[in-house]
Amino acid sequence: MDSTEEPAGCPARGTCPVFLAMSAGTVLYAPSGLCPALEGNLREEPWGTHSPPQPDQGLPPSLAAVPVSWKSAGPCQGHRESPGALVETSAEEEAQGQEGPAAAQLDVLRLRSSSMEIREKGSEFLKEELHRAQKELKLKDEECERLSKVREQLEQELEELTASLFEEAHKMVREANMKQAASEKQLKEARGKVDTILFAEFQTWRESPTLDKTCPFLERVYREDVGPCLDFTMQELSGLVRAAVEDNTLTIEPVASQTLPAVKAAEVDCGSTNTCALSGLTRTCRHRIRLGDSKSHYYISPSSRARITAVCNFFTYIRYIQQGLVRQDAEPMFWEIMRLRKEMSLAKLGFFPQEA
Repeated sequence: MDSTEEPAGCPARGTCPVFLAMSAGTVLYAPSGLCPALEGNLREEPWGTHSPPQPDQGLPPSLAAVPVSWKSAGPCQGHRESPGALVETSAEEEAQGQEGPAAAQLDVLRLRSSSMEIREKGSEFLKEELHRAQKELKLKDEECERLSKVREQLEQELEELTASLFEEAHKMVREANMKQAASEKQLKEARGKVDTILFAEFQTWRESPTLDKTCPFLERVYREDVGPCLDFTMQELSGLVRAAVEDNTLTIEPVASQTLPAVKAAEVDCGSTNTCALSGLTRTCRHRIRLGDSKSHYYISPSSRARITAVCNFFTYIRYIQQGLVRQDAEPMFWEIMRLRKEMSLAKLGFFPQEA
């Protein structure tokens, strides 16, 4: 037979401080460990007419749903504690709950203060670095500007110097060209005058060729070329050589490995291959001359041989003209004679081929 059991009421329902606090709305939930009778009354039993009115907040939550852990207090002993002690305990807990957010807020303020201080110091450091960098950049800009001005000045001076040098060089070249043109003109005029005279004398001689050195043409050649070219230090032997050249009786031979006995001429030992018989100078003599049918030989230096050979070539050519062996016009013949005269002049000055 089913019977509905009524929940047991709290024996200290009228005097329990927890019950009174919850009924007044001061405490919204009861700690764990209350007596089963109180728990059941607080959770399920409706309030009676003799009980205080329920608060607006409604019934307290189930004890199992309360996350706060309370120490087990055993059976309800509310009749031993006064309501004033319970209210004091609740006030302390509320004060501690209020101190927690205040302390957290204070910590946040401290962190914000420290962060602001660090930010200010970092900002000051960055400003100082920026100022220093700007100062260095300004100094570098000034140095770059100074170097740029120096470079522009050097480039300008270089351009001016280059222009001046080019102008001076062109001026010197122009003056040299003018002088050269004037000299060539004067030389051409002088050569034209001289050539005209010489060519006239040559044409007169060519009409009746002769070896008489009293004619104007040969007299000029003797005076300007033949005489100076055959004028050696040893005057006596020089006269003999000139006569032999005019008579075409002079012979020039290379010196053999076995030399012939030496002879003397004008108190000079001409038999030595190290002394020139015409100049008297110590020279290596690679040739010797013989005059006419004489058996005597005279050793001569390369310079003396070149002078004698130049004169002999000139006389050989005019003999060919005299004998009619040269069949050319007057102008080519004249220029060949001028070339032979040039060779005599060069030999007289000491210019001769090395094989001489």
